[in-house]
Amino acid sequence: MKNSLTVLLVVFIFGCKSKHKIETEKDYLRFSENILNYQVSPKTIDDKSGLMFSDQGAWFAYSLPKTPENSIGFSGPFLMTQQNGIWSSKSLANISITQQSNPISINKNNIISQKSYASHLEQIYQYKSLNIKQELVFLSGNTALIRYTFTNLGEVSQELSLQANFDVFDNGFQLKNNAENGISITSLKSNAIGHIILPNEITSSLIENNNAEQQIITLIPKQSKAFIISQTFIFPEYDLETEKDLIKTSNFDYVLNARKSEKNKELNALISNRKPQFKDSIYAHVLAKSHLTLQNNWRIAAGALNYEGLFPSYHYKWFNGFWSWDSWKHAVGLSYYNTTLAKNQMRVMFDFQRDNGFIVDCIFRDTTIEAHNYRDTKPPLATWAVSKIYEKDKDLSFVKELYPKLKKYHYWWYKDRDHDQDGLCEYGSTDGTLIAAKWESGMDNAIRFDNSKILKNGENAFSIDQESVDLNAYLYAEKIYLSQLASLLNQEEDHQQFTAEAIALKQKIQSQFYDKTDGWFYDTNLEGNTFIKGEGSEGWTALWAKAATQDQAEAVKNKMMDPAKFFTKVPFQTMSADHEKFNPLKGYWRGPNWLDQAYFGVKGLRNYGFNSEADQATIKIIEGAEGVLGKGHSIRENYHPITGEGLNAKNFSWSAAHLIMLLQNN
Repeated sequence: MKNSLTVLLVVFIFGCKSKHKIETEKDYLRFSENILNYQVSPKTIDDKSGLMFSDQGAWFAYSLPKTPENSIGFSGPFLMTQQNGIWSSKSLANISITQQSNPISINKNNIISQKSYASHLEQIYQYKSLNIKQELVFLSGNTALIRYTFTNLGEVSQELSLQANFDVFDNGFQLKNNAENGISITSLKSNAIGHIILPNEITSSLIENNNAEQQIITLIPKQSKAFIISQTFIFPEYDLETEKDLIKTSNFDYVLNARKSEKNKELNALISNRKPQFKDSIYAHVLAKSHLTLQNNWRIAAGALNYEGLFPSYHYKWFNGFWSWDSWKHAVGLSYYNTTLAKNQMRVMFDFQRDNGFIVDCIFRDTTIEAHNYRDTKPPLATWAVSKIYEKDKDLSFVKELYPKLKKYHYWWYKDRDHDQDGLCEYGSTDGTLIAAKWESGMDNAIRFDNSKILKNGENAFSIDQESVDLNAYLYAEKIYLSQLASLLNQEEDHQQFTAEAIALKQKIQSQFYDKTDGWFYDTNLEGNTFIKGEGSEGWTALWAKAATQDQAEAVKNKMMDPAKFFTKVPFQTMSADHEKFNPLKGYWRGPNWLDQAYFGVKGLRNYGFNSEADQATIKIIEGAEGVLGKGHSIRENYHPITGEGLNAKNFSWSAAHLIMLLQNN
C-alpha cells in the first residue's frame, strides 16, 4: 500500500443533549428509512452479500448484522483503505455483556429493530428487562461515532459488566495491547496502523491473560447509561491530533442532529424539485435511494486523489477509483443538492489534465493497487457538467477556474482524434490499441466497433477508422455550452468562435450521420459515405445534443417508441431488441439498458417536444428496472431490457445520478 493508514478507536461517556434540531419543517429524511438493505454478517473478507453504509466521504463503511453472535455491534468496518475493499472483521469492536455474573447471549431473536437512514444506522436489542440501543453516525470523513445506550426496564437494579472483543479476519491484521489501556492494530498487507483506547467502564478482551478487573455498571430501575466509541481511519495527509481534538469536543446528539439536518436539506432539494407528473411518493423514495447510493460511493481526497469524488461502485472491487465520464455524470446528479461535491468531482479529474489537454480515463488513490489509465479518455461531457453546476449556484468563479481547462480539452479532440482533419472526430487511444480506443467510447464492445481498425494520427495519437455520431454530438453540445460560458466570462471572441463552429458541426451531423431511409443516426466511415449499420443508443445522442432537425427527431422517436426495438420493459437500451446480435446477458453494451443512455433518450425526446412519450418512458424505466422502486434492493450498473433484471455491479453511481436527472424539474 502506498500510503500508511492510522486507525484510532476512542471511547467516552455520552454528555448532555444538543439543542440542535432539523430546521426544515417537513421531514424528507423519512423517505430514506430502510431504503437500502444493509443487513449482512460477513463470512469472509470479500463477502459482498449485502450493502455497506458510509457517509462524509469516509473510506470505510458498516452494515447491520444479520446474525449477532453473543455480542452487540455493527458489522465491519468494510475498508476501502487497502486492496480493493475488504472486511476488517465481522465486528471490529463488539461488546459482550455479563449480567449478575451471567453472560448474556445476544442473537437475532433479541433484535427489536434495525433501521437505516441517510443520516445514520440504529439497532435495538432487548434481553429480558435490559434494552440496548446502538446508533452509528459519521463525525467526519475520518471518524464514525457509535453510541451504546443501556436501559433498565425492570423494577430492580441490574449490574452489568461490558467487554470489548476485537474480532478480525485472518487478512493480515494483528492486534496487541499497548499502553494506556489501548489496543494497537497493524496490517501485514499494508502500512495501516491502528490504535484503540477503551474507558474504564469497558474491559478489553486483549488485556493480558484476560485478568483485568471487571468494571461493574449499576442501572437502577428505569435508568439509562450511554457510552460512545469512535472509530477513526485516517490517512497521513490528515492530522491525527486534530481529529482526536474533534472527537473529544464532539457531542453525539449534536452530530446526529447535524447529519439529520444535512440529509433532510439535501433530500428536500431533490424531492421538492420533482417534475409535477412525478409527485407520487414512490418517486420520492427513488430519489432517496439514488441520493444514498451516491453517498455510499463518496470518498474524500486521499493519496493521489487531491479532491473528493465518487466511486462508480464501492461494491465492485475494480471500481474503487474515479472515471472521467462517470465523473461528469456524477457531477450533474450531485449538482441538484450538493454543488460543492459536484465541483470537486470535476476538479479531481482535471487535476490530472495533461499539457496537451488530454484527460485521463481513470485515476486511483493508491497506484500500487491499480495504475491510472492513460491509454484513453472518455466522451466529452465535462462542459455540460460545469454548465449544469453553474445553473444551480451561479458561481462564476468556478466557471472561470474550469473554462480554460475545458477549452483545452475540447480542442485536444480535434488535434489528436480527427484523422482526416475534416472537423469530425473519432474515438481512439494513446497507445495504438484497438481495445483502448473502444474503451474511449465508453461503449466498450458495441457492435458498431466489430470491424473497426486503428489508424495512427501522430505521436501517442490514434483513431478508429470511423467517425462516431455520439462523439460529434457531444462535441456539438460542448461547443454550445462553451459559447455560453465564454459569454458569461466576457470572452466575446471565444463566444463567437464556438457559436460558428457549432453551426457548422450541426450541419455535418445532420447530413453525414443521418440515414433518411432508416430514419436513424449511425456512425460512418472516415469518408462519410458509408453507414455502419446497427441501431444503437448512439442514434439518439443527436436529439440529446439538439443537433437533429425536427423531422429527423420525429423519425428517431418513432423507432425509440417501437416495442419491437427500443420501447421494451426497460426502454431505450443500448441496441435494438430485433438485432441479431442483441444479447443483454452476455453483451454488456450489446443490449443491456444503461440508465445514462436511457436518460439521454428521454431528454432527447423532451428537447423536441415529445413530452408525453418522455413521461411514458420515464415511468416504464423506473417501474421496469428491478429494484429501483421500493425498499431494499440496490441500484444496478445496468438492466436486462426485456426482463428488467438488474445486471453487473450493485450500488452504481451514474445509474443513481441519471435517475435523479430523469425526475428533476430542470
